[in-house]
Amino acid sequence: MHGTTILLIEVGALLFALGMLGRLGRRIGLSPIPLYLLAGLAFGHGGLIPLSASEEFIEIGASIGVILLLVMLGLEYSAGELVGNLRAAAPAGVIDALFNAVPGAAFAFLMGWDWRAALVLAGITWVSSSGVIAKVLGDLGRLGNRETPVILSVLVIEDLAMAFYLPLVTAVLAGVGLIGGLKALAIAVVTVLAVLVVAIRYGRQISALISARDAEALLLGVFGLTLFVAGVAEELNVSAAVGAFLVGIAISGPVAHHATEMLSPLRDLFAAVFFVFFGLSTNPVDMPPVLLPALGLAVITMLTKVLTGYLAAQRVGIALPGRLRAGLALMPRGEFSIVIAGLAVASGVEPGLAPLATAYVLITVVSGPMLARLPDYEWFKTFIRRWRQPSTPPVRPLAAED
Repeated sequence: MHGTTILLIEVGALLFALGMLGRLGRRIGLSPIPLYLLAGLAFGHGGLIPLSASEEFIEIGASIGVILLLVMLGLEYSAGELVGNLRAAAPAGVIDALFNAVPGAAFAFLMGWDWRAALVLAGITWVSSSGVIAKVLGDLGRLGNRETPVILSVLVIEDLAMAFYLPLVTAVLAGVGLIGGLKALAIAVVTVLAVLVVAIRYGRQISALISARDAEALLLGVFGLTLFVAGVAEELNVSAAVGAFLVGIAISGPVAHHATEMLSPLRDLFAAVFFVFFGLSTNPVDMPPVLLPALGLAVITMLTKVLTGYLAAQRVGIALPGRLRAGLALMPRGEFSIVIAGLAVASGVEPGLAPLATAYVLITVVSGPMLARLPDYEWFKTFIRRWRQPSTPPVRPLAAED
């Protein structure tokens, strides 16, 4: 009984503190993700106030947080939209992967880590934060801009790529080797394609099984189905996150709309717990030695994201200011990067990876939204106008005739 009391006190105090941090972040125009990570560092091993009684509870909550993040992401897209975006934005997706995954892998080898750590760090630097970027676009009033569909297309490609990347990484980190990883990847490809085909042809029938009129039945049905499929996917080494993402894609129509509304508070709660748990698993003492490497990696991959957005917007004929807005908006990394790093931490592949990933995400998720505001400042607009103007040689006066 005493242990339960301590658990309630710790969880209650933690959630209240997270609520205050989230409110603070919104008041200063900052994503709450870095604040949640800092809270995890403060309450974790080596932190100011370690949480001992509630650590197992928080770990389970963190797993549910990842699942809810992914199912909510899947609910935003229908299978048809996903396939259409894949065809239209495939070249931009290839550029995105090359420009942002390769630097992460190369950096891992420079740090003296093995190929498994390189595979993980490639994913961490590759994927932008859909949640943070969506909030930034809304806050800046850019949802109707011409470059916004380009940004969203890049994010969709990344999200779909994660359905193949996560099973590969999960299998490799489980120690099955590259052959086992490729086998898991093949299973994931077949599974994703099968779900897309079923969702396109039978999406309405699947959604009809869940009533959109009964809020309680809707919440229990979608949440229960998501946890069940995620568990089965994890058992098949396909990754629980991918299973949840595919459930979101398979549900469409009014059910998807109402499910999004019903699950949003749960997602916010458990996602906050997830970010805290990742901070809990990182010892603050390990952070200072990796700050400079993390800063260098952040600068490099933020520049490559700007170039990615610039080229993707240029392909569809968007003018220079829109290209810069697209590139600057793509810089923050967040939930997926932490999910990938969490897999590595659980497997114990590289001790230095967790503090590096935490510092890297903190740098990009704090500086990214602030740098995304640059195109709105008058001095920046003036600089761009002057840069675009072709330089004309000074006019020489005509020599007087003799």
